Amino acid sequence: MYLAQQKQLVERIRAALRSLYQIEVENVVLEQPPDLAFGEYATPIAFELARKLRKAPRKIAEELVAALGAVPGFLALEVAGAGYINARLDRAAAVKAYAISTSVPASLHPLHSLVEHTSINPNKAAHVGHLRNAILGDTFVRLLRAAGQKVDVQNYIDNTGVQVADVVVGLMHLERLTLAGVQSLMTELAAKGERIDFYCWDLYARVSQWYDADPAEAPARRKLRLHTLHELEAGGNDAAQIAELVSTAIIRRHLETMLRLGIEYDLLPRESEILHLHFWDLAFEQLKAKGVLYFETEGKNKGCWVMQRGTSRSGGRPSGSDAKNAASVAEGEGEPENEGPDEDAKVIVRSNGTVTYVGKDIAYHLWKFGLLGRDFAYRPFFRYEDCECWISAETGEADHPHFGGAQAIYNVIDSRQSDPQANVIEALRGLGYTEQAARYTHFSYEMVALTPRCALELGYDVSEEDRARPYIEVSGRKGFGVKADDLIDKLIAATRAEVDSRHPELGDADREETARDIAVGALRYFMLRFTRNSVIAFDFKDALSFEGETGPYLQYAAVRTRSIFRKAGTTPEEALVAVAGADLAPYLSGEGCDGIWEVWLRASKTSLLLEQCIATAEPAYLAKHAFQLAQDFSNFYRLHHILSEENPARKQLLLATAAVAQRELIRSLAWLGISAPEVM
Repeated sequence: MYLAQQKQLVERIRAALRSLYQIEVENVVLEQPPDLAFGEYATPIAFELARKLRKAPRKIAEELVAALGAVPGFLALEVAGAGYINARLDRAAAVKAYAISTSVPASLHPLHSLVEHTSINPNKAAHVGHLRNAILGDTFVRLLRAAGQKVDVQNYIDNTGVQVADVVVGLMHLERLTLAGVQSLMTELAAKGERIDFYCWDLYARVSQWYDADPAEAPARRKLRLHTLHELEAGGNDAAQIAELVSTAIIRRHLETMLRLGIEYDLLPRESEILHLHFWDLAFEQLKAKGVLYFETEGKNKGCWVMQRGTSRSGGRPSGSDAKNAASVAEGEGEPENEGPDEDAKVIVRSNGTVTYVGKDIAYHLWKFGLLGRDFAYRPFFRYEDCECWISAETGEADHPHFGGAQAIYNVIDSRQSDPQANVIEALRGLGYTEQAARYTHFSYEMVALTPRCALELGYDVSEEDRARPYIEVSGRKGFGVKADDLIDKLIAATRAEVDSRHPELGDADREETARDIAVGALRYFMLRFTRNSVIAFDFKDALSFEGETGPYLQYAAVRTRSIFRKAGTTPEEALVAVAGADLAPYLSGEGCDGIWEVWLRASKTSLLLEQCIATAEPAYLAKHAFQLAQDFSNFYRLHHILSEENPARKQLLLATAAVAQRELIRSLAWLGISAPEVM
């Protein structure tokens, strides 16, 4: 309702401006006044046009209000102060319309979007920082789907990278295991109920410290790491087979961990297939042909294929073979604007012929947009309740879903990867794919740390210096951090104790499910309430609180609405239908009525928040909206005695107000990936 009325008012204002002044205004700003006494919308458009029209803002506002006349759904448009225009909704009409509105308007131009998130290196257990990535990505997927978009969810697996190589080094050279020995180890762990991802968590920390533990041995150990990395990339050897065996098992564990939070994926594209199916070769030919890359013949990047930063072309450097490049430069053809080599150019292919991370990522994103000319093979990998997660392969099943070919891409990757992400976008522009580059979003976020109190609760030794800090950074290489499953287990244990004490009448399974819902809600909301550019200091006590801006507070508001309808002997749906035919005007204006209207007004903004979250790629706005709606409902509930109200018409409205709050709370929570338990 709020969004629809806002769009209607904007279009009426734009039409009036065309008629009055023969001007076209693309962006008409509408705000909500700080006090409902001034209405539900306000626009400063008269101030913005004063200089152009050479008129006083108030005069423009008066002419505009007169030209607008009566606007359907609005009681009045008024000029305020020096030139603001305030608009008042017809509250009764708005409530009736919104009471029977059951769906969110879908996008008029839905896109096929691809969201890549989680993307944990398959070398150890997922940790608390990975949870922020996965929860952000999963929530954004839910938002896009709520807006009517087709969304593919992908989880990129770097199974040939240095972190996996480190674990292979640990297994082969610290543990002294052969391929058969690693297979036996995994069998033994499974028999004892122990997890390979937890085992590798400790091994990864050990091997990271082993590299530099003996200064005399450090160079040789580093060479061993590099040699192992090359073996993984080449494939067809014991090291590569160990990496495949262990990383595949860890990937399954990651998927099981994320499923505990309601997070699912459609496809797991792996770097090993990008290498072995020669995606880069095709991308390289495109990049050379379009002059995006050039061969550097001097300076620190001599012998490398590089891409100049900050431009869609190579900055005047010619492309083609090194001999041709050298000859062209010597003859003065394609002379660069600046003398000498561009020392800031981004290396894409090193002088030894190996491709950088950015190069492989360019190839991968050409595939994502359907621009590469080659595809993966696919195999089913992990079964969810009602769908399948597939994994890339060199050979696979003929009958598989279509992947790739997206119109818009969102990559949930932390802010430290901003430069590589910008390089990929620049390469797309250089290739002439400007529309795709414009629809490529680096969905960046900051790290997750621990409060000193949380670190102590987890059993870590915390120095006096660290205890005074606002947060302590985690480090996988040092083994300092919180495994995702340990965190979820601890949250569920804490909520289970609370649920057991409050609801002994429930069966064990119901109490466990309720505890899980509250724990997951607490964790997801804690990760979503902060804007993406904020560092999060995780703390158990803050996340689990039933008061303040937390998941349990929102869930409790929804539970309270359910209690109202149980006691009233009716349903939310019946309450909303009943109010649609009632005379509401006497109960929506006047003393004590604003609290009722505030709930309806806030609830009606859910669609607006959906649009804002997608436009800004910022789920925190929806989290804040849900919290404010819960607050508005709590204030309303405290002031109005719904069940004991004696006036039948007013009681009908109060019940409908509780019903609309419940409807939009549950809808907003679902988009945040949070369920609303029956009891708390």
